[in-house]
Amino acid sequence: MTDKEEAARFLEANPDVEVLEAYVVDVNAVPRGKWIPRERALDVLTDGMAIPRSVYALDVWGRDVAAAGLAKGTGDPDGLCLPIPGTLSRVTWLQRPTAQVMLQMTDGHGGGISSDPRNVLAAVLARFAAQGLTPVLATELEFYLIDPVRSALDPVRPPNSRDGRWQSGQTQVLSIAELQDYEEVFHDIAVACRAQGVPADTTLRENGPGQYEINLNHVADGLKAADHAVLLKRIVKGVARRHDLDATFMAKPYGIQAGSGMHVHFSLLDAVGRNVFVGEGGPSPALMHSVGGMLAHMADSIAVFAPHANSYRRLRPSEHAPTFASWGHDNRSAAVRVISAGAATRIEHRVAGADSNPYLVLAMILGAALDGMTAGTDPGAPIAGDSHTPAHDPLPTNWDYALRRFSESDFAQGNFGMDYLSLYTACKEQELAEFSIRVTDVEYDAYIRTA
Repeated sequence: MTDKEEAARFLEANPDVEVLEAYVVDVNAVPRGKWIPRERALDVLTDGMAIPRSVYALDVWGRDVAAAGLAKGTGDPDGLCLPIPGTLSRVTWLQRPTAQVMLQMTDGHGGGISSDPRNVLAAVLARFAAQGLTPVLATELEFYLIDPVRSALDPVRPPNSRDGRWQSGQTQVLSIAELQDYEEVFHDIAVACRAQGVPADTTLRENGPGQYEINLNHVADGLKAADHAVLLKRIVKGVARRHDLDATFMAKPYGIQAGSGMHVHFSLLDAVGRNVFVGEGGPSPALMHSVGGMLAHMADSIAVFAPHANSYRRLRPSEHAPTFASWGHDNRSAAVRVISAGAATRIEHRVAGADSNPYLVLAMILGAALDGMTAGTDPGAPIAGDSHTPAHDPLPTNWDYALRRFSESDFAQGNFGMDYLSLYTACKEQELAEFSIRVTDVEYDAYIRTA
């Protein structure tokens, strides 16, 4: 709960703020909540506010998922949501002076409700804490700036495309000139990140048309690392809109161009602050067993790393797209990249898409790493280049199969708990069912006259 004096100081220091955005984050990492007038903001910041419990079990279109058991048949009761400390800040990209705060629903007994994805991650982090270990994490998020004006012929296109459709022969990766083209956008993103305590670091031009990446600094708090990723996505989208652009974290907006990932870097500190991934002359056994656990459970985790129909377009053989459960030394063709850098030795997990839920992704990665350390799992040999062999398990590239594998996984059940595994599966099965009845333009183009 936000301290009453802290909340009062914030409102006093921001006398122009007219409204407070208070929200939770649902299964798809979509912020959902309410606008609170300034006159009621202090009450909400200190005592919380009610939101229907079913908010955590909505599909990607925002519809109730009856099979999740939180809405229909229960009377759709409210739950009390309390502010998450440290998340009260200004929203810098709106015309109306606005503040925001992230909320977390309580279970009525001083704890968090099991359907909140933030609590799924908190439970995994508690297992590390019980062993005197602290994960240090950071995410790298890729996204596309796109033209806000779309049509049936051009459902997605780069902004300000003076030459019409983008020419696929160009990539302009790491182009400074292309960063300068959107100097004002990235300046405003940086301003918003500072205002909201999001530790943004490097910004770079990526491979696709209008594709960029923003890296976040490492923090020794897994919940904050996930919060930062959620806040960054919201910032990028909000600032882009202010500049008459759209931003998308869709995994594969262009079929023949680079997909957008959310790469996760992490290391582990012991009780005295020592990085346990550092060994004599290279990675430690703890790091290698962590890699082994992540590889062993990777296929069971794909439904979380690739949560949408579009996600699987990214998981195809292409530049730096993971398609096998493999690892390598400083190798971006592997699903897990081991970075030996002295005290900064760490793991980079490269599988999750930018469209995924950061809380759930970190929970699956960390849970698998801890399982590997506990079991002493051997990761096998590293790959060189893209030299995958039959010994490397291919990752699921079919949403239906990935979801079924997740729902039947003992690891996923133990890591998420049966309640959340059932909720997640129900939400995704409803989305999958919707996609199965939609006929695409490609099908009409191929079959309507020739079949």
